[in-house]
Amino acid sequence: MNKKLFVGGLPWAVNDDKLKELFEKFGEIVSAVVITDKTSGRSKGFGFVEFETEEAAKAAMAEMNGKELEGRKITVNEARPLDK
Repeated sequence: MNKKLFVGGLPWAVNDDKLKELFEKFGEIVSAVVITDKTSGRSKGFGFVEFETEEAAKAAMAEMNGKELEGRKITVNEARPLDK
């Protein structure tokens, strides 16, 4: 399994720090990034969290997928590489 997770359905107010805070209880985080629009700087409503270990990523996915966050149900699954 990949150690990087896709997190979708994020509330607009969630930034990189908040995303990291939401997932750090599962293990050491390498990076947590909310994807933003290049022009407006607004969140696109999704991001990526990369963990130090596969175990932490699996635990986070199992616990957080389908959770409600500020009235929105978030999706957490394994990140897939971009198709070139």
